[in-house]
Amino acid sequence: MKNLGQMMKQAQEMQAKMAEMQEKLAEVEVTGASGGGMIQVTLNGRGEMRKVEIDPALVDPDEVAVLEDLIVAAANDARAKVEAQAAQRMSELTGGLSLPPGFKLPF
Repeated sequence: MKNLGQMMKQAQEMQAKMAEMQEKLAEVEVTGASGGGMIQVTLNGRGEMRKVEIDPALVDPDEVAVLEDLIVAAANDARAKVEAQAAQRMSELTGGLSLPPGFKLPF
């Protein structure tokens, strides 16, 4: 029974560390780009879009569809970078413990 109590204590400590990590991650901002940097989108660590920058050379009324596609590509690039940072930090937190596919913490 002593081992179970120790495991519960470790789980609580890990949960507290994860909550702290999530708070810090929310403060992180990453920028994704498309179109050779002509479109840039900045997201926070929660995946919320914070800023979109569009090179003025792209603003042409006949090219709206291209502009929209580039914004989507930039947003996806930034989100992928956020997910990569979150995975890296989670790996550091869990000591490299590999989780099963599709299993994400916190529960």
